[in-house]
Amino acid sequence: MTNYTKLPAILLLADGTVFYGKAAGKIGTTTGEICFNTGMTGYQEVFTDPSYFGQILVATNAHIGNYGIHKDEIESGSIKIAGLVCKNYNILYSRKEASESIQDYFQNENIVSIAEIDTRALVRHIRNKGAMNAIISSEITNLQELKKRLEAVPPMDGLELSSQVSTKEPYYYGNPEASYKIAALDLGIKKNILRNFDDRDVYVKVYPAKTTFEEMDKWGANGYFISNGPGDPAAMPYAIETVKAILNADKPMFGICLGHQLLAEANGIGTMKMFNGHRGLNHPVKNIIKNHCEVTSQNHGFGVIPDEVRNSNKVEVTHINLNDDSIEGIRVKGKKAFSVQYHPESSPGPHDSRYLFDDFVSMVKGQLSW
Repeated sequence: MTNYTKLPAILLLADGTVFYGKAAGKIGTTTGEICFNTGMTGYQEVFTDPSYFGQILVATNAHIGNYGIHKDEIESGSIKIAGLVCKNYNILYSRKEASESIQDYFQNENIVSIAEIDTRALVRHIRNKGAMNAIISSEITNLQELKKRLEAVPPMDGLELSSQVSTKEPYYYGNPEASYKIAALDLGIKKNILRNFDDRDVYVKVYPAKTTFEEMDKWGANGYFISNGPGDPAAMPYAIETVKAILNADKPMFGICLGHQLLAEANGIGTMKMFNGHRGLNHPVKNIIKNHCEVTSQNHGFGVIPDEVRNSNKVEVTHINLNDDSIEGIRVKGKKAFSVQYHPESSPGPHDSRYLFDDFVSMVKGQLSW
């Protein structure tokens, strides 16, 4: 096991609030937008979710690392969070199948974190003040120096980040002999999304974020998928144009999370930075078309503007969040295109929403339309 010394560490928020704790992971300094996730499990999947790129994650669950790290429980090729804030950082783990400790994992991937702070107080503060930038350091103790470094960090609003986490070259996933082919635009795609397509007799070709529709169309896909990912959707004109081109070609299309926001933007509906966003495994959503409710896994800091969705003559609402009435799903009138704000691949999380993959495959087959 890698040596671990509980050196002092500091968490400084953009509003000047300071928390003192102990170093976790690599000794160093990191910055990003601070946010919190209320999930009670699935920390490794969360760490590797590309949608968290550029964000410092606060875990509300008291124990992190207690079941170790398993090589198969990743959503991308590396850790994507900018840093972790937790209460109990557990290096010793109980699961026999685990291959390493969280400390080994973080040191190998150069993740700077802080532990042994009052995360309950921190989350209450963020809930009241909203998402903001923060800095963690286990090497700098001077608050003025930390403040100076933090002031140089750009806000998440206006940042284009998907091209930084997207694949650099196209690749394939699944069985080449599958009945259907889906072209996926990788804006920060999660591996469990690809697994869900593979489970439904779909072969996927994954394309870099800035690939045009014309380039993807050469492969002859039966449908198109627009993935989740980090950053501000309004700062991604290249992806908005791609979504518009797919709509104009009247191809079946499904979007998740960032893909949902881009589908809205492509139809003249604006997006906004949320006060805190939704991040957790137990968000209640109502499917107003089928008149049923589902418990969903979510991770997003931006959303579509509700009034613009409801006033649009191009789309209709399919899902709403039962906590705050935000728009969780839309479909385009007269087109074979729909999207949801949450994560039906649910890794981690409940499987209530995986029927959406079935709906999309049925649409590709020509068995579902509206």
